[in-house]
Amino acid sequence: MNTINQELAALFSSMAGLLDVRHENPYKVRAYRRAAETIRDLSEEISDLWKRDALQTLPGIGKDLAAKIQEYLTTGRIRAYEELKTPLPEVVREWIALPGFSEPIVHDLFFRLGISTWEDLEALAKSHMLRTLPGLSAPSEEIIAAIHQRRVACGNV
Repeated sequence: MNTINQELAALFSSMAGLLDVRHENPYKVRAYRRAAETIRDLSEEISDLWKRDALQTLPGIGKDLAAKIQEYLTTGRIRAYEELKTPLPEVVREWIALPGFSEPIVHDLFFRLGISTWEDLEALAKSHMLRTLPGLSAPSEEIIAAIHQRRVACGNV
């Protein structure tokens, strides 16, 4: 068996599981599962397909997944997977209770944008940049008020 294929298939399968637990988009979860199956069933080394620029000819492998495969083949890891398996710090986890927030939104704020304190989150909300996050439904004023209430309750004002 191709070890690199098995490793990558296991990684994509694990990513699907982690995304599923977080109630991410079911199509995204399914895409990772399908990619894992495709890679697992390959008769040749995935790196050979990559060298021929043929990753996207595989069933279920689009631009995004091909980029992740390339990242794995060149670095030995996938940053998105590292972020998925790293738990959120407890103080950041509390943000999930804010109006309109969900774990994927909090995950993006912490890992992608580097927001890690109530003060940073409040500043971001006041700048109206939160509106640019996909999936965030609550109005900025409601979020700012909830953040302020939480900071007062913690004595962190």
